Amino acid sequence: MLHCEILSTGDEVLTGMIADTNAAFLADQMGSLGFEVLRHTTVGDDRAILEETFRTLGARADVVLCTGGLGPTVDDLTTEVAAGILGVGMKLDEAALAYMEGLWKNRGRVMPENNRKQAMLPEPADVLTNPIGTAPGFSVKIGKAHFFFMPGVPREMKKMFAEQVIPRLQKLRSEPTVFDVRVYRSFGLTESAADQALSNIEALFPGVKLGFRAHFPEIQIKLTVKGPEINAARESLEAAADEVKKRIGPHIFSDGDSIEAVIGAALRRDKATVSTAESCTGGMIAQLITSVPGASEYFDRGFVTYTAAAKHDLVGVPEALIAEFGVVSEECARAMAEGAKAASKSTYAISVTGVAGPGGGTDDKPVGLVYIGLAGPKDTVVRRINWPGQREQIRGIASMVGLDLLRRALQGLEPLAPEWIQRRAK
Repeated sequence: MLHCEILSTGDEVLTGMIADTNAAFLADQMGSLGFEVLRHTTVGDDRAILEETFRTLGARADVVLCTGGLGPTVDDLTTEVAAGILGVGMKLDEAALAYMEGLWKNRGRVMPENNRKQAMLPEPADVLTNPIGTAPGFSVKIGKAHFFFMPGVPREMKKMFAEQVIPRLQKLRSEPTVFDVRVYRSFGLTESAADQALSNIEALFPGVKLGFRAHFPEIQIKLTVKGPEINAARESLEAAADEVKKRIGPHIFSDGDSIEAVIGAALRRDKATVSTAESCTGGMIAQLITSVPGASEYFDRGFVTYTAAAKHDLVGVPEALIAEFGVVSEECARAMAEGAKAASKSTYAISVTGVAGPGGGTDDKPVGLVYIGLAGPKDTVVRRINWPGQREQIRGIASMVGLDLLRRALQGLEPLAPEWIQRRAK
């Protein structure tokens, strides 16, 4: 297996002014491609340290993915240092320069002279084109390692990695090995419960590796396979995937898309609509649903009913009901969902009411107590959670329960069991 190291450069990354999301992304991608990531290294904009780091990584790694330092300013040193180590001159890449000049011209401006620096690359470099930014990347061999230098801007780096770097990485493989992966996104099981439900998958399907990743509020289940024969490896992976879906299928909402995208596709398919009435989540569910392009086809309206008066005025919750049961109650959540559905004439309506904290809790209604309702064509379902945690965690899990209730209704599945919610609350 080829060994990989990831190098992030820049004072702003080294000092923590910018979170290093690039390294996390690349590590995840390389693992999925079958490369073993040995180390992450971060260095600042220092010529001597960069040179030492390039030489060290070149001596011990097979592949080095480097981000940052390709900009037009004096502290962008990556290209110059790489050329210095190789003992070569810098050559102007005419195509890159023409592309950059075109970008500035399209903005109605003249390109600053210092941007020309970005088109100067080491003589033997393999150019990695950048269709959405000014800085081209490049690849060279330093020591025994193949270095791939990419921009530090995450959007540019991800596109360059997918389109330019991955095809080159695949050509580096000498062993006849196929590597494939499936990632399922799920909600409704703890990480330990998912592990228990899938405990013997690896034994049943030799060559398949099972992994879990808690990405609040969901659990991601990853199946990977590696083998010398492509058909056998993929057959084993497909069989393992079928078994996973057989055991925990209702909890799996996709093999890639977000739950709000899954919901949007199902609503569009059914020509159905949804509305929301939210109290403690303050419009979070509406924001998630409308984050999907084209949501206007199925999202009707969202009510933020933060006070008792708003619950009465906007979605018709009876004042007598509030007086008897309170705003944080199953009865209120039910009335909110049914009231939002009636007011909007939508197919479905989600409601949320609870105590997100950090204050406002009582012995009877502590912080973390939330009721989530879903009114549909046939009936209304309400689920109660009592989630010990910080305010944003409580709001996040409540929003996810609401979305999952809708997802299950659209897929003809039973709603998340109350017993699970109570168990998670303990």
